[in-house]
Amino acid sequence: MDNLRFTKEHEWVGTQNGTVYVGISDYAQHSLGDIVFADLPKVGSQVQAGKVFGSVESVKAVSDIYAPVTGKVIEINEALADAPELLNEDPYENWLVAVELDDETQLDALMSLDDYDAFCAMQG
Repeated sequence: MDNLRFTKEHEWVGTQNGTVYVGISDYAQHSLGDIVFADLPKVGSQVQAGKVFGSVESVKAVSDIYAPVTGKVIEINEALADAPELLNEDPYENWLVAVELDDETQLDALMSLDDYDAFCAMQG
């Protein structure tokens, strides 16, 4: 993935060959603990930046996943249905959904890795 960007809700966005992938950060998976289920939207559905589009369930809690960008879901990570623990093993390789962006300038509003690391450090 190229140039990962982050949200304050601990989602990441990366692009590869013009497709935008969305996942949860290492901070998020670590905070959640062992992930046992991922509830993802259907392919073809619209997601809106800042709005809930799914959830991940861990042994500790269920956590909403917020869309970092607005667009159409063009793919979901089918592997998570049988192996949601992949999000714990490598959260940056195991994305949740692929999105076709409505507007690429949306990415500019997201945090860089350095900014995100500083944000997480302030979280405690």
